[in-house]
Amino acid sequence: MFGFSYIDALAFAVFALAWITYHGMMEGRWAETRSLNRRMDVFRTQWTQRMLARENRIVDAQIVAALQNGTAFFASTSLLAIGASLAILQSTDAVMAIFRDLPFVESNRSGWELKTLGLTLIFANAFFKFAWAYRLFNYTTILLGSTPPPSEAATPQAQAHVIKLARMATVAGRHFNRGQRSFFFAIAYLGWYINGWALMAATVAIFLVMVNRQFGPDSHWVLDSE
Repeated sequence: MFGFSYIDALAFAVFALAWITYHGMMEGRWAETRSLNRRMDVFRTQWTQRMLARENRIVDAQIVAALQNGTAFFASTSLLAIGASLAILQSTDAVMAIFRDLPFVESNRSGWELKTLGLTLIFANAFFKFAWAYRLFNYTTILLGSTPPPSEAATPQAQAHVIKLARMATVAGRHFNRGQRSFFFAIAYLGWYINGWALMAATVAIFLVMVNRQFGPDSHWVLDSE
């Protein structure tokens, strides 16, 4: 159908399964003390608690602003990627003429257009994640500005407030990570423009690299106290 073979269907299934599996590894309870991203959640809580004892919180506001600016950059990049994908879709004949001269490339017009639409959806998902993360960092700034003064640090209301602040920063970081995840898997998706085997190989390679970065010893030795 639409020029896709059984290998293409298998490759797409492997791609989707890898994405879902990695999402479960990163978001599940199992990852709380194992993934690098989830281990950083503890330091967000420590940051907000220590911030509560500081009279001058300009540095804390600058930290949130830096995180927000980085999110804005990736959101803008996502829009550019969406525009580039749509531009490729409009130039299907010219691009396919180039790819036909490459070895091992299996493509037809309908299949090419559907693949490009899929790539556009991946970048659109990344944009929504980054845009929402940007908004959540904005909420984090508001919570930071409404933090009680150090003289009230010992009160239950102040302690509850910094927990809310840490949770808001954590949720923002989680959506930012999901946006980056879309970018990484988009790189693997590009292998499908060659053939299904290239998509499977690229997916496995990207999956292993991402798992090693989150769970490998090289990523954790900085946080380990030994």
